[in-house]
Amino acid sequence: MAQQESCELCGRGPIETTEHHLVPRQYGGAEGPTAELCKACHKQIHALFTNAELAGFYNTIERLRDHPDMEKYIKWVKKQDPQKKITIKKANRKK
Repeated sequence: MAQQESCELCGRGPIETTEHHLVPRQYGGAEGPTAELCKACHKQIHALFTNAELAGFYNTIERLRDHPDMEKYIKWVKKQDPQKKITIKKANRKK
């Protein structure tokens, strides 16, 4: 955690990354595959998807990238300075 790397989702870097469990821990993913993501991408994933959705389908970087809302977000965030603090809002369907 908190390593200076490139984000596996948006590709920005060098940037501080956090470990994202591709299958949420509550669904048995504690020992499963992980991805190093920037804080903004990590927060965006959890703002858009429930843990059940992440465990059931959006459990790979490729599937996350293919979601229309994530495609739009990634296109935008790639243009942002890696050192810029990015505010993420919860999706209306999750409120």
